Amino acid sequence: RVMKWVEGAKQGIVVAGGQEEGNALTQLYYPQGVVVDQLGTVYVADWGNDRIMRWPKGATQGSVIVGGNGEGGQSNQLKGPIGLSFDRHGNLYVVDYGNHRVQKFNIDSYTKELFRIDFETM
Repeated sequence: RVMKWVEGAKQGIVVAGGQEEGNALTQLYYPQGVVVDQLGTVYVADWGNDRIMRWPKGATQGSVIVGGNGEGGQSNQLKGPIGLSFDRHGNLYVVDYGNHRVQKFNIDSYTKELFRIDFETM
């Protein structure tokens, strides 16, 4: 699971996963890298499921935005993703550990627009 801790809080808030380990949209399996955008959307490198998940703020389940097609070396597959980052154009970069590569993905226009706005206002 991925938890958010507000400064001074005595308890964290589960923002992704939390339903035991597994491959359902409510589950993660050895989550690694995490990125949070200004709207509170959480992006997780789900190492054990070879996928990248997106969890909008307040969501009870995530969606697969990259991978999720079984472990492998094809362009639509990952093998143990451990990190992720976005550039100023909204492109997603994934550290695909098991395939010894970094992949660049141009995900949907919603995410591209969101990150374009975030970086232009900084």
